[in-house]
Amino acid sequence: MPNATPTPGKGLISPNDHTLIMIDFQSQMAFATHSIDAVTLRNNAALVAHAAAGFGVSTILTTVAEKSFSGPMFSEITDAFPNQAMLDRTSMNTWEDAAVVKSVNEIGKSRLVFAGLWTGVCIVGPTLSALDQGFEVYVIADACGDVSAEAHNRAMDRMVQAGARPMTSLQYLLELQRDWARGETYELTTGIAKKFGGAYGLGIIYAKTMLGEHASEAG
Repeated sequence: MPNATPTPGKGLISPNDHTLIMIDFQSQMAFATHSIDAVTLRNNAALVAHAAAGFGVSTILTTVAEKSFSGPMFSEITDAFPNQAMLDRTSMNTWEDAAVVKSVNEIGKSRLVFAGLWTGVCIVGPTLSALDQGFEVYVIADACGDVSAEAHNRAMDRMVQAGARPMTSLQYLLELQRDWARGETYELTTGIAKKFGGAYGLGIIYAKTMLGEHASEAG
């Protein structure tokens, strides 16, 4: 019989055990994204970016044909990483870009988290490629989008069947925090949730307003 201990499972992520790769959050890609509305997509991408920046997660930001076709990365993301350069590509598959792969190798972490546009092209490509090379891959499903719900869902199915682990943007933030007793990042986490966490964030605002310092979060 297994012996239970109060320790986190190995499948849970933490700030220092993975690299986040945010891919092609650009205007031209967003125009044809219909599996998720643009406001929700931008909000979720911002939540992920600010969570990663706040917790010090190693992060790679990459665009495709930024100057000639697709436009700049969403400001909600670049605002979280004001001094970070974009790695611009010509390849649809991020993993086929030498500069991106060089950054992955320089960071040196075998666990990767992907988010971006479109799910069926720009996320499937590097996910399947990284899995094939022995990396452990997570995909933030609601910080990805495609030309239709069918395209997004089938892409997620394909990646999960290959071994990728799906998660959501709010799950990403709360998994980085994981324990409300971690006071050094408590205000960071609740602040991001209040700004980008939708109804959950409204609940935090309400509790703080009505209960003040007596309010507490429940996981």
